[in-house]
Amino acid sequence: MKSSMDLLVLLLLIPHLLAFAFSANEEAFVGVNIGTDVSDMPSPAQVVALLKAQQIRHVRLFDADQAMLLALAHTEIRITVSVPNDQLLGIGQSNSTAANWVSRNILSHVPATNITAIAIGSEVLTTLPNAAPLLVSAMKFIHSALVAANLDTRIKVSTPHSSFIILDSFPPSQAFFNRSLDPVMVPLLKFLQDTGSYFMLNVYPYYDYMKSNGVIALDYALFRPLPPNKEAVDSNTLLHYTNVFDAVVDAAYFSMSYLNFTNIPVVVTESGWPSKGDSTEPDASLDNANTYNSNLIRHVLNNTGTPKHPGIAVSTYIYELYNEDLRPGSISEKNWGLFDSNGVPVYIMHLTGSGTVLANDTTNQTYCVAKESADKKMVQAALDWACGPGKVDCTPLLQENRCYDPNTVFAHASYAFDAYYHKMGMADGTCNFNGVAKVTTTDPSHSSCIYPGSGGRNGTFTNSSSVAPSSDSASGCHSQYSHDVHTFLSSLIVGLLTLSTAASL
Repeated sequence: MKSSMDLLVLLLLIPHLLAFAFSANEEAFVGVNIGTDVSDMPSPAQVVALLKAQQIRHVRLFDADQAMLLALAHTEIRITVSVPNDQLLGIGQSNSTAANWVSRNILSHVPATNITAIAIGSEVLTTLPNAAPLLVSAMKFIHSALVAANLDTRIKVSTPHSSFIILDSFPPSQAFFNRSLDPVMVPLLKFLQDTGSYFMLNVYPYYDYMKSNGVIALDYALFRPLPPNKEAVDSNTLLHYTNVFDAVVDAAYFSMSYLNFTNIPVVVTESGWPSKGDSTEPDASLDNANTYNSNLIRHVLNNTGTPKHPGIAVSTYIYELYNEDLRPGSISEKNWGLFDSNGVPVYIMHLTGSGTVLANDTTNQTYCVAKESADKKMVQAALDWACGPGKVDCTPLLQENRCYDPNTVFAHASYAFDAYYHKMGMADGTCNFNGVAKVTTTDPSHSSCIYPGSGGRNGTFTNSSSVAPSSDSASGCHSQYSHDVHTFLSSLIVGLLTLSTAASL
């Protein structure tokens, strides 16, 4: 009888052991978080174009935005969607509310959109403690809805935690979760174990470094090489730590083992470094942000693992894709992004290798187009300037030529703006046109109309020192012209004849 019971226990443990063993064999990945507190947020199509250009195959959304999920359909990009904190209470109190959320945000998109995980809230235990008692209920209700739809093996459910729930984090072997959280943490970890999910952890060595009052060295926070005598050694395990990131991840592993959970893998849902800060944050800099994120990517993709679990994947989502200028707080809070909203890199990371995530320099893969929200008359005036004083060859826009269609002000202006922008070497200020133009990484070429920024030219450029009208200058042309270039050329000829006649008088 005892042997039968032992066999039953072993069979029950197999799924959990396999889950952890699988994480040891799978390849680690690097993904990105996509925040939307951006004053000029790119369209979902533009976001997806940037993801593709940068070989980013894993993303985390802070909600379940319908337009973004539709844009991500058929891309094979793996997506973690989120239940925002303000929806947690409703879902945690009602199974039917959770089922409706899954129906609306998951079932209506899969399988076309490759949703692989649902994050329930964000740092709930530290930022929304009153909702903590409902967190596990919300996770279970969402999971039950996935089970009913036969999606529970494909889509995992978890919740991201701040690393500050870990107390006494160094040495890692002595780390433990805040004991006041045990009534939530124990059933939460059991849920993760029972469903084969993973522990989501936000790891920010920048904050650890800032709060350490000089105890943590900058090089240790940035993954820079350390001499052996500078490595941090766990006196209990004699494990050597060469960076803060590994130490925090291992502190989470030890904290889970303290509660008798030893087979739940860790996925880092946020990590990064700000590229700009005020005078009180001198180490929030372009160079440090570049160093940290470049080293982080290499560290993760090398499948190095951590000293406690070498070789076990610690997949990580970088925080974040875009700088979020609308975020409240300090300057650094607005400057964690890898890209500006126009898709131009904030810095070029120290990465090489075709096909490597974020290794592509898109600095020269930018285009200048008309803003969809711009005033039509101002766009028309800017188009007139580009094809006139700006000396752009606008013949491709003539009727029956390759860029005539679509025959709209915005389409024609976008071609002319891009032609001028590249004629001027993409210099600062050459894609403004009184504020009606913007830089984008999405190639606006269509059918036979190849834009100058795509590497092909439909016309030739005249060398010119003309400067495009900026927000600080006049447009250069106050006349009202039709977007049909025939009308513009006729008007231009009449104007030149008038000037010639005046000069001869």
